[in-house]
Amino acid sequence: MKLAAITLSAEGAKLALRLAEKLSDTDVYVHAQVEGDLGSEKFDSVVDLTGRIFDDYNGLIYIMPCGVVVRSIAPCLKHKTQDPAVVVVDVMARWAVSLLSGHEGGANDLAVSVGNILSAEPIVSTTTEAVKTLIVGIGCRRGVESHRISAAIRSTLADANLDLDHVRLLSSADIKHDESGLISAAQELGIPLRFISSEEIRNAVVDFQHSDFVEEQVNLPAVAEPCALLAGRRTKLIIRKKTYNGITVAVAQESSL
Repeated sequence: MKLAAITLSAEGAKLALRLAEKLSDTDVYVHAQVEGDLGSEKFDSVVDLTGRIFDDYNGLIYIMPCGVVVRSIAPCLKHKTQDPAVVVVDVMARWAVSLLSGHEGGANDLAVSVGNILSAEPIVSTTTEAVKTLIVGIGCRRGVESHRISAAIRSTLADANLDLDHVRLLSSADIKHDESGLISAAQELGIPLRFISSEEIRNAVVDFQHSDFVEEQVNLPAVAEPCALLAGRRTKLIIRKKTYNGITVAVAQESSL
């Protein structure tokens, strides 16, 4: 995807540059009032900028208030099959909101990617995604093949009579962000992969089984169970970790209020 990261503030500029480092083919736009040469294009009006570049990118990542973004993109909207993906991030990097073209344009997946980079929580409100309540946490040994990870996930779900179509996210620790087998398995299954920061796992107060082996290997108390719990909201483990020769899988379920 050809992407643009757009911000009004110095705090947002730092986030935009982090995104540009990790997401290939990303241009950065920073408001003219932000001092310093950040290697980005400066602009005076976000409304004018949006009108100028809206059709030039597959995805637009705004690091600013949602209200400003809504007013900026409103005059440009055409159709859900034509509009670019739009994701909004707050300057504290708490949330990555899929605002426009979530399914058709790829904003849902982009929100997850942005969230992984910034350790922000991806917010997806698409109905077909929101009704999915299962989160699969995965730990794996370095170099495990994607087909083995996919098989472990399918086996875990099948043993509990759970449907793969009800899985909203796969989740693992950030130390696995470059694990090719895990990334490929998520792509093959067509399920977004969210990474949880090691710091969040270490500080988590959720109920999961600690593993001395995992602690010794990667300096984390566990991976599969805490990642399944931490990737969602109001989660409860419904399948404790199961081990498949170098792969661990756990499943949590989200509940409504």
